[in-house]
Amino acid sequence: MASANVKEFTDQNFEQEVIKSAEPVLVDFWAEWCMPCRMLAPTIDKIADSYSGKVKVGKVDTDANRDVSIKYGISAIPTVILFHNGQVAQKFVGMRNEKDFREALDALK
Repeated sequence: MASANVKEFTDQNFEQEVIKSAEPVLVDFWAEWCMPCRMLAPTIDKIADSYSGKVKVGKVDTDANRDVSIKYGISAIPTVILFHNGQVAQKFVGMRNEKDFREALDALK
């Protein structure tokens, strides 16, 4: 992962890091073999850097973390889910523009 501000979420830490987080959390569900996921990675890194201290940003490797992927109905990747107060606030499936994520995050203020 390119940005130090992007965390790794797993089946084991998802509840603590995402659901119980006091700040909004943007979660990128991805896989190593997924080319669109790799194309989205720089955008996720940029968002993580821009919103550092305001929003937690992280990734879930869907191959290694099946439980959380199944729980949130991840059937296509990349899927990015914005969590706010432990709930799904918005779900983005497929390639999206940085603007889409910024609008969703800014709407939470």
